[in-house]
This record gives sequence, C-alpha cells and structure tokens, in this order.
Amino acid sequence: MLKCSGVSVTYGKKINALKEISLEVKQGEIVALIGGNGSGKSTFLKTISGLLPTDRGTIHFNDKRIDPMPAHKISALGIAHVPEGRRIFARLSVEENLELGAYCRKGNWRKKTQGLFDIFPILKERLKQPGGTLSGGEQQMLAMGRALMSEPKLLMLDEPSMGLAPLMVAKIFGIIQDISKAGTTILLVEQNAKQSLSIAHRAYVLETGRIVLEGTGSDLLENDQIRHAYLGSS
Repeated sequence: MLKCSGVSVTYGKKINALKEISLEVKQGEIVALIGGNGSGKSTFLKTISGLLPTDRGTIHFNDKRIDPMPAHKISALGIAHVPEGRRIFARLSVEENLELGAYCRKGNWRKKTQGLFDIFPILKERLKQPGGTLSGGEQQMLAMGRALMSEPKLLMLDEPSMGLAPLMVAKIFGIIQDISKAGTTILLVEQNAKQSLSIAHRAYVLETGRIVLEGTGSDLLENDQIRHAYLGSS
C-alpha cells in the first residue's frame, strides 16, 4: 500500500532529518516505527502527508507517486494523519471536530458516526462538549475518531500514548488493534516500544534519521539490542 524508497529530508541547509529511508506498509498491516526523541519519526510522517518536501527519494501510495503532491490531495487519496499532541480544535465541540474530519468525503457525515461510536462510545456521550474540556485520553480518542471520519485506507498515528496514564495507554492500544481488525491499515509511530511491538505485524527502528533494524514485531521484542535500548532490560 505504501512504499518509500530512499527518502531524504533536510531542514535548512545543514540538518539531515531523514537519510535514505526505505519502508513498506502492506494492506491490512500494523507497522510500527520506533526510536528515541529526535530520531526523525514525526518528520517521516509529515513527509508522507505532504507537510514537508523530500530532497531525494520517492513515496508511492497504492502505486501512485505522492511525494510531489500537496497535502490536501494526499489526504483525499485516503491517508489520515493523527499528529503528535492530538491537535484537536479545543473550542469546537466533539461533534464539530468529527464533522471537520469528514470534510473531504461525500455523503451524510452523521451516518459515519454510527460505526465510530462503537469504537469510541465516550465520544457519543461528549458530543456537545468543547474538545478542550475532555481528558487527555478522550482527546486522543477524538483525534483518532476525527481522522477515521475521512474513511482512510491508511491511518498514521504519531505518539498516541504520549502523556497518558498506563490504563489509558492499554485502552488506546486495544482500540488501535480494533481499528486494524476493522480493515484500516496502520502506520504507528511510538516511543513506547514494548506496547507498539506487541501489536505490530512488522516494525522498523529509526536512529538519527536512518533505519537501523527491521523485522516482525515479535522478533524485535526479543532482539537484545532493542531490549537494551528501548525496553529497559539487558
């Protein structure tokens, strides 16, 4: 579904944020991209979304080259990006946030909420509340729900567990699995390596803008290098 070949991105003239990144996501997969702060994970998702230009390399989505395209056209093809920090519209209601998520899709947007509330029942209870009054976990659900309103083929999640309590983290990762089982392909960026690798079909490890390891989620969970660097064990 998604194929990135030799993608490089530079900030200004000196900072090489991504260096020859090659990565694939197949239909139906959960693919995790893990790495520390400053490794280039968020930059990579922004590049796929068309928010940052590439210096070199190509990005194809369902065999269509998208790296020269503007962000709104990439989104219309079926790529939804839930950014780090959620970025909901705090003063708008939950309902209005969801409506904006469906902006580029035809048809009655309210009908799209029926299946969404099966995944996020709390959003139905909070429909008229301003987004900014929700808890951190509820805001994350709203950000994910807003993205799903666009009926994406590929859902990209940037640090969905950031700042959440352990019980909410477990709930969010369970929801990610439910979204995957419902047929949406997922590219997951996370610092929580243990949780992300435990649900991922495949995973890549990014360090200082380069992919240094790749494999199945279960294999990387057992990799000594990964255990030492990201899982706090030797």
